[in-house]
Amino acid sequence: MSSPESSQPQMPFNTLPPVVVAMCLLIMGIEIAFNLGARGILGGAQGVGWRLSALQQFAFAPQQLWWMIETWQFPFDLAKRPLTYAFVQGNFTQAIFVCVFLLAMGKMVCEAMGEVAMLLIFVASAIGGALVYGFVVSGETPLIGGFPAVYGLIGGFTHILWRKLGQVGAQQSRAFSMIAFLMGFQLLFGLLFGGNYDWIADLAGFATGFLLSFFVAPGGWRRIRDRMRHE
Repeated sequence: MSSPESSQPQMPFNTLPPVVVAMCLLIMGIEIAFNLGARGILGGAQGVGWRLSALQQFAFAPQQLWWMIETWQFPFDLAKRPLTYAFVQGNFTQAIFVCVFLLAMGKMVCEAMGEVAMLLIFVASAIGGALVYGFVVSGETPLIGGFPAVYGLIGGFTHILWRKLGQVGAQQSRAFSMIAFLMGFQLLFGLLFGGNYDWIADLAGFATGFLLSFFVAPGGWRRIRDRMRHE
């Protein structure tokens, strides 16, 4: 006979790692504040310009990176932007998609590698995506939104699949099906409706997450050390 506690339905958030829930709440909380401010519900007259003000303070642009390199000065206002841009979304739709990917990919990466590893992949992928974007893309087009960071989590998930396929002797290239589909969709969308170069940051974020997983996955350092010893 089952106990009353076991018969009660489990809340969806109970199965999600706390760090993933906290990050989603942060991203959606910022986005909701922007929307309420734009409608005059929060912040009064100043609330209307909250999103624009946040973009001016936290978005990342290539010329900022080149200025820091050329002058060898790294003021905090600019040095923070390769990370902070990931928490400011361009619109509500972007925030929803970022959180969907964060909930799905973040949960699986946490279960396989742990919460600290997931957080490291998210942060490093955001920074890696911004730096590659800054070196490759010229001009003042800012980079905003959390897609490079969550693409890094897709990279972590791809690493998990890649290892599992290798363990059973299956074709490991199948692990890259998701990123191939997503990048193909972005290319098609850009051709049909016009686009920008954000996909460069997304792809760089994916690569960062995939490569970093070799080090932060359980036993990763040991496998790398053993391989170096055998070479």
